[in-house]
Amino acid sequence: DHRDLHLSLRRQRQMCIRDRGWLEKVVTTLAHERQKSGDATSEAWFSPKANCVSRINELIRGARKQIEICVFTITDDRISDCIVDAHARGIQGKVISDDDKATDLGSDVYNLKARGVPVRTDSVPDHMHHKYAIFDRRLLLTGSYNWTRSASKVNEDNFIVTDDASLLQQFGRHFDQLWDEFARD
Repeated sequence: DHRDLHLSLRRQRQMCIRDRGWLEKVVTTLAHERQKSGDATSEAWFSPKANCVSRINELIRGARKQIEICVFTITDDRISDCIVDAHARGIQGKVISDDDKATDLGSDVYNLKARGVPVRTDSVPDHMHHKYAIFDRRLLLTGSYNWTRSASKVNEDNFIVTDDASLLQQFGRHFDQLWDEFARD
């Protein structure tokens, strides 16, 4: 665990040196000590105090093959830009979002689609209100956290990141089901 934390901090520092505020990000990483439960490793993040956007972007940048995102809305350009960067690196990304929220002022959903990221939305009167993402089918992020500026700045929200194999399998099946369900002819 200490080696993993050391490697994580090293990677975090390398990424943060390019940004201002690297010390804050290192402190935030240290504050979120990973908890081991059985064979799964999990971590909890809480907004607005923790730098949740940085953790989400770190997971996106760390993906090697695929990112599957199923969220109610995306309005935080810092996250959207990171998704587009991953797409440009050749990472297979897919986004599922709510059709009503996708057309809201400030929504980045159709901008992602215009930039080549595969996007599907529901087409029902009810909301597609999930908030999860799967990275390489190895890590799962899920919780109440919306991918919005207000979630990062003022909302009391949370998410967990876990490598729990059972949860990854269940969320992966669910993502595949929704992706197929929201396909348009």
